Amino acid sequence: MNREYGSMTAMETYGDNFVNDNLRYNTMRDMRAVTAVGGLASFSSIVFAYDPRPLQDFCVADLISTVRINGLPCLDPATVKADDFFFRGLAQPGNTSNPAGAAVTPVGVSQIPGLNTLGLAIARLDYEAGGFFPPHYHPRGSEIHTVLEGSMEVGFVTSAPGFKFYSKVLEKGDVFVVPVGLVHYQRNVGAGKTVSIATFNSQNPGNSVIPNALFGSNPDIDSDYLAKSFALDKETVERLQAVF
Repeated sequence: MNREYGSMTAMETYGDNFVNDNLRYNTMRDMRAVTAVGGLASFSSIVFAYDPRPLQDFCVADLISTVRINGLPCLDPATVKADDFFFRGLAQPGNTSNPAGAAVTPVGVSQIPGLNTLGLAIARLDYEAGGFFPPHYHPRGSEIHTVLEGSMEVGFVTSAPGFKFYSKVLEKGDVFVVPVGLVHYQRNVGAGKTVSIATFNSQNPGNSVIPNALFGSNPDIDSDYLAKSFALDKETVERLQAVF
């Protein structure tokens, strides 16, 4: 989960050693090298930082505040309790009585207010036999899947121009990473139930479900346009819009 931050620490350590070794030489070439390393470290901090870095030990979310900021406002630290960093509930399976045969039990700031500003969220995913999550993407977070029970397939597709498809069948104890912003899916390919944990490097990774976004938007996207985009007839598009 902290691979990005681990890489950043290595970069900073390398940069510090590079600078210390080369400051002994008072030449323009060495100064350019130092500047280049500093620039690379700055660029890396932009690449690896998704949520804003916290500016204090913690910022337990005030869930009833009407203030609107990028994140949630903080409670007075004097009022914070241990329960603000705690959640009990992942031992219970989610309700999979739905057409997809799958359920999400989220653990974010709403469940653990102490997650606010920490750039973390997790979820329990339950699948009946044949259960699935349709193609979707998380615009603000990468995702790590860890299988606790059963067997599931995870796949994602890269962006243009390649649109390369990567997939893997995961068994108990297996882990698979889905990079931020890429369209992906999960489905149970075992004979029984499957349970996995999804971990995100964002307190609010977002979730855009492709079929719902395109065929279930409010108001509807023009059906003629969708028919042309997907090489479908208009009637099929309108049937899909009625479903979603």
